[in-house]
This record gives sequence, C-alpha cells and structure tokens, in this order.
Amino acid sequence: MSARLAARFAALKAEGRAALVAYLMAGDPDIATSLAVMDAAIRAGADILEIGFPFTDPSADGPSVQRAGERALAAGNGLPAALWIALTLRERHPEIPLILMGYTNPVECLGAEVFAARAAQAGLDGVILVDLPPEEDAPVRLALAERGLAMIRLATPTTDGPRLTRILDGAAGFLYYVAVAGVTGAQAAAPDTAQAALQAIRARTDLPIALGFGVRTPEAAALFAGFADGVVVGSALVDAVGAGPAQTAPDRVGKLVNALADAVRTARLC
Repeated sequence: MSARLAARFAALKAEGRAALVAYLMAGDPDIATSLAVMDAAIRAGADILEIGFPFTDPSADGPSVQRAGERALAAGNGLPAALWIALTLRERHPEIPLILMGYTNPVECLGAEVFAARAAQAGLDGVILVDLPPEEDAPVRLALAERGLAMIRLATPTTDGPRLTRILDGAAGFLYYVAVAGVTGAQAAAPDTAQAALQAIRARTDLPIALGFGVRTPEAAALFAGFADGVVVGSALVDAVGAGPAQTAPDRVGKLVNALADAVRTARLC
C-alpha cells in the first residue's frame, strides 16, 4: 500500500469513521474547470480523490460518467490530461491520496513501465483499471509496486470464494467493492446485502474496503459509511459538474461534497 493511502485509512480508523472517496472525470468539461472542481472537492472534505481518465469505450460506466467522459474527450482530453491534473493537485495537496481510475487500452498504448513511471511522477498513490483482470495485470501491477503505487482491484456481488482468493492475491491499497451488479450510477446499492458481503470479505483480508457504484446521496453515503471503510461517490458529482455553467461547477461540486462529507463523518455517532 502506498504510504499516503495507508496513513489516510489508519487516521480515519482512529477517528472511527469511513473515508469519503470522490470520483471526478479529468478534463470535464475542460482542464481548467476540471482542476478547479477537483480542488474544490478536496477542500470541501473528500478524503481520497479518484481521478477518472476518459476512454471511448467505458464498459463499466453508466450514463452520468459516460457523459462526463464524452465532454472531456470532446475537449481533447485523455490520459495525459489526467496525469497533468494529478501532478498539479499533488503540488497543492501533498497529503491527500490520489487514485487514477480508467481502462486498460490507453495504459497498454504507453506500456506498463512508461505508464507506471508517469503515474509516479504525477504523485499518484494507486491505479484502478476496471477491465484488467488479475490474471493479466502483473506487468502493470509490478511496475506500479516498484514505484510505491497500489494496484487496486475490484470485487462484486457475484464474486465467489475462489474468485475472491484470486482477486486478493496481489491486491493493494484497498479493495473496491462494486455494490451493484451493473454499471456506475444505474441503481441504488442495497445496504443489507452489501454489509453481509463486506463481512465475508473482511474474514479474508486486512485491506480496507471501499464501496461504490450505487451511492449518490448524503443519506445513502451515511448508511454505507456505517460499515464500509470508504464510500465512493462518482455519478452524482459528475452530474453536478454538467448541471450548469462551467464557471459555477466548482461551487456545485463543493457544496455536494461538503454534504457528503458531513454525512460520512457523522454516520457512526450515537
């Protein structure tokens, strides 16, 4: 696990609360606005930031994230823009963990070693490639590990025992639990089902577990923060980016992140 990720999860565990993990699309709708939006999210209370990089075939993304990616691609932004934004955020926010999230094709175009080197130079702490299975991630995973970055893997409601064993073998940073059998933002996650799943996974690993793919509101974030180590919110935030003029997007996102952060921080209070 990267030092920043380990320190952040340890500090939050000591506080008795979950992490708010905010996902935003790099370059949406342009680089300047995207940077301002992410900066606002961090200042409003995001504990970990996931920086999405746009891709033309986002198979795991629901309509909200797809639209965000389309806006970014229309502006000519892709993986290089995401790395530049990460570097700029790292200079402004030295302590916050930054995770890059996206798809494998742009990474393979660079090559594992070049990608890992650029990710490290950008100050990233981990990478999530949603379409890269554990059986095929060794080149990227090992190149990242050599530079202190985590290859973060995903588990889903359909992950059985043997498959979980394979996923956990080599997983680092945290485990991303996809709480719905579907794409991002398409349906609400079920708290009771998710809690049972996380209990079963915790019997198999000491990694923190962040839950996402079905959390849009402060109320839902509070429910899942009661038992998850982290709660990921993405679709609601990228919708806020696109809900009005670009110049006011940081304010819209900041207000939503603030409400989500308050919900997560108070979820376990008596």
